[in-house]
Amino acid sequence: MAIIIVMVCIFILGLLAGGFASSMKVETKLALNANNETEMEWMGRSGVELARYVLGQQMKLGGSQYDALNQKWAGGPGGTNDVLANISLTDVTLGHGHFSIKITDNERKFNINTVQNNEVLMGQALRLLGVDGATVPMIIGSIQDWIDRDDNTHPNGAESDYYQSLSPPYFAKNGPIDDITELLFIKGVTPEVFWGPNAPDHPPSIFQGPASALSPGGLLPTTAVVSAGLADIFTSVSTGVVNVNTASQSVLQMIPGVTESIAADIIRLRAGPDGVDGTEDDMPLQSVGQLVNAGLSNQGAQAVGGFCAVRSSTFEVRVDVDVGLSHRRYFALLRRNSPNDVQLLTFHWE
Repeated sequence: MAIIIVMVCIFILGLLAGGFASSMKVETKLALNANNETEMEWMGRSGVELARYVLGQQMKLGGSQYDALNQKWAGGPGGTNDVLANISLTDVTLGHGHFSIKITDNERKFNINTVQNNEVLMGQALRLLGVDGATVPMIIGSIQDWIDRDDNTHPNGAESDYYQSLSPPYFAKNGPIDDITELLFIKGVTPEVFWGPNAPDHPPSIFQGPASALSPGGLLPTTAVVSAGLADIFTSVSTGVVNVNTASQSVLQMIPGVTESIAADIIRLRAGPDGVDGTEDDMPLQSVGQLVNAGLSNQGAQAVGGFCAVRSSTFEVRVDVDVGLSHRRYFALLRRNSPNDVQLLTFHWE
């Protein structure tokens, strides 16, 4: 009995010691983060300023009338003789730490706020994703109802009266989408539709109310043409035109008149001989008219010109900061109006 009592006591003391050690580890981490808080934030802001400089200088470079994946801002090699040749976007040492930045243009995607009334384009996008044809009108109508400013329900759509019946209840926004993840609040948009079927590690859904009214996940895998989700082809902030030099094949296929083969030809055309985007031999399109080289007729190229351009103006910046054992990721949204005017629209961290 004495041995058993001693073993129980040792076990309990071990649990207490383990809990204390875990608590101390958390407290130490919090103390380190608090100690490095100010330095990490200013390093994050420094990364954003570096991104603003790179984007401004890229626009200044002689003859650079387009934005493409082989340029410095996108992580490409850039020119060997330009002012950005010696600029690094990774492992930049500053103060007691270092940071890396990643710049992505929003013009590689369609703006959901500007195309939501184009039912042909929206329907094409949803069918490419493999959405059940019976639910396509519901999703389109629900997105339109979420954005428009009235409470009149579109056919197959949903306004506040529908969302108030859910648990928990909420109201339709009746305004432009500010963050693309708002789509997860909208009737018919399941996590699979939003993130894509091949993204199992996506963040948990904020809203899954309507999912029970759909086929599992809202997708029909046998009809999917692309392995993407709404998050891959739509953004909430951009100029509204798509940059053919940075858009994915999935986005290009949404454009009326652009088939799967033509979209693949556009990618091959701009990627150059090695067939890989973002390398030295890339051959970016310098005008939308060059799409005729990808198989489009002159008339088709002009039609696509209504949706496309070769420049980007809105950019998302991600800055990964490390100071000692502390790590933080910062995000910023930039709007480039001219080489000397690159505006900071938003800045936050997670």
